[in-house]
Amino acid sequence: MDGPAVAALSSLAHSLHPTRSLHRSLTLALSLSSPLHRNRPAFHSYKGIGQKSLPTDRRRRTTVRATVGERRVASEIEKDAMATEAERAPVTAERRVRNDLEVSIPKPYMARALVAPDAEHPNGSVGHKHNNMTVLQQHVAFFDINGDGIVYPWETYKGCRAMGMNPLVSVLLAIGINGALSYATLPGWIPSLLLPVYIDNIHKAKHGSTTGTYDTEGRYVPVNLENIFSKYARTNPDKLTFSELWEMTEGNRLLFDFFGWFANKGEWILLYLIAKDEDGFLSKDAVRGCFDGSIFEYLAKRHKGDDGKMI
Repeated sequence: MDGPAVAALSSLAHSLHPTRSLHRSLTLALSLSSPLHRNRPAFHSYKGIGQKSLPTDRRRRTTVRATVGERRVASEIEKDAMATEAERAPVTAERRVRNDLEVSIPKPYMARALVAPDAEHPNGSVGHKHNNMTVLQQHVAFFDINGDGIVYPWETYKGCRAMGMNPLVSVLLAIGINGALSYATLPGWIPSLLLPVYIDNIHKAKHGSTTGTYDTEGRYVPVNLENIFSKYARTNPDKLTFSELWEMTEGNRLLFDFFGWFANKGEWILLYLIAKDEDGFLSKDAVRGCFDGSIFEYLAKRHKGDDGKMI
């Protein structure tokens, strides 16, 4: 149907039925059947008279671009969620944390009550008996000479002597260690002049400014042991020099924790002096052995001349 015919019919419809809605409906029907309309490009749909949506191919390209953009945004969000370094905090790049431990240690973030594993020893120290004590209790139990669950200063002295320390150092350590820890572990409020340390309550004597490898109940957190070395061991990945050890104790200091500062440095310096190797390094094996007490057993055997191995 050509243009003049369409116009004539439209005029006729308007004259016979002057309502606007009927006129518009007839006009639309006639225009759709015209050759002019048939020659127009096909569109996917109409939103309304005179409003056309995008062709199908353009809509598809737009959808693809939107999908790629969404994936890129999601990837950036996931990357940020797993980031261990912050650009505005350079210390996070200097002291890096491990993010690969689940390959070698099942659930490295989970605190262990009985054993002290690391990446090389996922089941803890071979041959070391835990006796159903927490790792922190095992650390102290070496000095419980008679096995009654209480460590007195003279037992601390004997334990130090067994590891090869001289009498004067052993006396000073016995007084200092028992004097600092005794009251916190007592079952009651009344102090004891005998300075006993109750192993059952040793978790109450945990001080601040530490590595966090012991939790507040005396369990052992593997990831925090590994982070000691990922953060501070720059000369050798599994060993600490004295300067690196000192930097580590500085990095763990908490605000106004004066006792923790002193105690933390004292403990690490003492461990370095008794457990360093021939090249002046403190190994990860020695540090882990200190946490579960197996290093004390090894040092005592070595002092006696037995063929003990540090594991």
